[in-house]
Amino acid sequence: MSSTSPSSASSPLLSVAGLRGGYGRVEVLRGVDLQVQPGETVALLGSNGAGKSTFNNVVCGIYKAWGGNVAFDGADLSGAHYTDVVKAGLIQVPEGRKIFPNLSVLENLSLGSFTRARERRTDNIDKVFATFPRLKERTTQLAGTMSGGEQQMLAIGRGLMAEPRLLILDEPSLGLSPLLVEELFGLISQLRATGLAVLLVEQNVGQSLEIANRAYVMENGSIRFSGAPDELLRSDDLRRAYLGL
Repeated sequence: MSSTSPSSASSPLLSVAGLRGGYGRVEVLRGVDLQVQPGETVALLGSNGAGKSTFNNVVCGIYKAWGGNVAFDGADLSGAHYTDVVKAGLIQVPEGRKIFPNLSVLENLSLGSFTRARERRTDNIDKVFATFPRLKERTTQLAGTMSGGEQQMLAIGRGLMAEPRLLILDEPSLGLSPLLVEELFGLISQLRATGLAVLLVEQNVGQSLEIANRAYVMENGSIRFSGAPDELLRSDDLRRAYLGL
């Protein structure tokens, strides 16, 4: 397990400072600070309702921030429209997969390059099939008829079609069997090995910490811990309070 960032001396790829946001009049995010370095895998951990998905959606421009700043590769994306966020290469694979069930595997993948990397669509489909051979076997199959694990592979593959510079994976292991979870984390490790920066937003603490360079723990819309995975696991108080270990 690595305890240092692969690019700790470089400028952050994603830098979030003092981020606030919520629904209606209910504040969910209460001044969140988070960074992801180029090529780094960062785990954002927390229980259901901690504010993780709200964080993702505010960073990606789907929800409007109430305050704070989001910088991506040095550019200010605070308040940017989600299409501009995608064009910058910040791609989210949302919780619940959100595939198009009545479209084929190939059609779902093609839609992933609608906003970004359209001219390299064919090459990128070949790359996705190399990463997920099972999807190649199901090119013409309707996505809604596939298993949960295959749908999750499709959702990640669709995200890769946009040539992400940072891929946010929101609860990718949710609802999968233990065997499929194991396979999924192996695939995330493969993506990490290519140098792709990944923000892994998960409730699955153990396996997330095995592949992460650094970790953040969110509780009630605030970051309660940030540091190396082994540092987090060494603290009995942190393990009990935030990880249930």
